[in-house]
Formats: sequence, C-alpha cells, structure tokens
Amino acid sequence: MTYLKNKLSPLFIFFAGVTFWVTSCKENNIPKITPTIITEQTVNDTDDPAIWVNSKDPSKSIIFGTDKKTNGAIYAFNLEGKIIKEKSIFNIKRPNNVDVSYNFQLNDSVSVDLLAFTEREKQQIRLFSVPNMTSLDNGGFKVFKDATDIQLQLPMGIAFYTSSKTNKTYIIVSRKKGPKENYLYQYEITFNKKFDIKLVRKFGKFSGKKEIEAIAVDKELGFIYYSDEQHGIRKYYAEPNKGNQELSCFGSNKFKSDIEGIAIAKTDSKNGYLIVSDQQRGTFNIFGRQNNSFIKSVNLSTIKTDGCDVTTIPLGKKFPNGLFVAMNENRNFFFYDLKKVIY
Repeated sequence: MTYLKNKLSPLFIFFAGVTFWVTSCKENNIPKITPTIITEQTVNDTDDPAIWVNSKDPSKSIIFGTDKKTNGAIYAFNLEGKIIKEKSIFNIKRPNNVDVSYNFQLNDSVSVDLLAFTEREKQQIRLFSVPNMTSLDNGGFKVFKDATDIQLQLPMGIAFYTSSKTNKTYIIVSRKKGPKENYLYQYEITFNKKFDIKLVRKFGKFSGKKEIEAIAVDKELGFIYYSDEQHGIRKYYAEPNKGNQELSCFGSNKFKSDIEGIAIAKTDSKNGYLIVSDQQRGTFNIFGRQNNSFIKSVNLSTIKTDGCDVTTIPLGKKFPNGLFVAMNENRNFFFYDLKKVIY
C-alpha cells in the first residue's frame, strides 16, 4: 500500500493543484463591489466597527472603529469617512471589538446610548456614553476574573443585548483563549448612582481550533451568534434563563478558513440576513436570518476583513438603503450603501 500511495502522489498533487486553481477562478469570478466611501487611515491596525445611528438626524450618525495596538484607539468617523477627533478615544491598551446600545434607562425620564469595547491588555471592558463620549466605568470593568491563568482573561469580542422581556441590558464577551465549554461570559449592566457589571452566565462551546472573537446578537428574535473561527457559526439563546444548550452550528463548509465578523441586517422584526466575513477568501457569506440557510457570497473588495456592522436605517443621500461597514487590511474601513451588498 505504501508503494501504491507513493506512485500516486504526483497524480494526486496534479489534481490537487487543478482543484485549487479552479476554486480560485470561481472565487475571482465573484464580481467586485466597490465601496461608497473609504475612510481615512488609522495609525495601527483596524479591526472592528460599530454604527451609532443619530435618531434626531441620521445623516449625522457616527461609525466607531477599533485600532488595536498598545497605543490603540476607538476612532469615530462621520459618513464621509473623515475622522472626528473630538469623538475618538485614544491611549487604549489594545482595543479589540466594539458595540453600541440605545436607550439605557438611568431613571424613569432619562436614558443614555452606550458604547462598549474590550481593552485586552488590561483584561477589561470599557463603557462610554454616545455621542458625548463620557467615560462611565471609572477606568474599566475587569472580566473573566475567576480564570486562574491570565491568558484566559484577555477579552476580544463584545456585543450588547437588551431584553424585550425584562429591559435588562447585557454585554456578552469572548476572549483570546478559552476552554472547550463556557468560552463566553454574559454580564448584566447595572446602574445605581454609578455603572457596574454583574456576571450572570457562562456559556458557549469551542472547537479548540483557533479562537472566538466575533459576536452578534439578534435582539428581536433573541439569539446570540458567534464565530468559532475555523469551525462554524454557533447559535444560542440570548436570554440567560433560557438555558445554555447550543441551538445550531452552521456554515462550516462555506468558508476557506477563518470565520470572522458577523452583522445582522434586519429588514423587519423577523426577516433579514446574516452577513459573515470569509477572511482568507476576501468575501462575505450571506445567510437567511430566520433559518440560517446559505444565500450567496459577495466580494466587497476588502482584504482580510475582521469585523463588520450594518444598519437598515437610511442614513442620508449616500446611504438611502442603510449602511454596511467592513474593516479593511489597509488601516481603514469601507462604507457601502446596503443595497449594493444584499440586493
């Protein structure tokens, strides 16, 4: 058998090469979609965006993006892709992922929009108000505090979830390294004269293949999705009291290697799309929001996209159908009118 295997090796290599070439050709045949706007460059290494929609004037909405290094930052961009320096947050110790949430109730008459991001080198998450960019965390909230190894305390992914049943707001956090079970922690955001977080749940399987970073929450349908990077997209209930059983793990055969950023485009309360970065292939895979079935792949001209975000709310003349934002390897972000991406 060894002799036969050795004799067939050149033939095997030939067909493997042909297969790779054909696959590459098919990938390259996906038409490239050019962005509507390319942002100004950051200093270090862009990673993950989050869109804050200005409810009073959507044309003045802000796109936040992480720049992950020891001297990192959360950059704020206007819809022209220009950096808004006074809204940006600098001197952050390796910010990784970022998310926004709306209308957190401080009391019966006052609410605030929130921005949260992970600060990996300080083993913590940060919390700011939007658009005033006021710090709400007294320097940061430590996460994964019960892990005995500091390597298991380094946060990466982050996503908000506000329960329509209880009106409680949560932050779900993933980390650079973690166990096969309970890779993610879910914290409730509390406010009693000051903000704090309370651990309410540990959950989430991990294949052990690479890491878990991207998290997205479907608030209306009550699901959490996250990318087990070289394994699949995992799905869980968002409500802590609904249990920690995995609902599904899908999409593994649609990605070349790393499964990265997830954005949920909601066309109404139940319908829409999941848009997920196929990082090494340089494309995005689109799945149905309700049944998570594969629909198509799109090529948005980005290189090695980590994070992405989306809103279906019209944002002025350049983005009348909503906005999709994708990180690009060249220290910037690409903005698209949503119609270019999903229709």
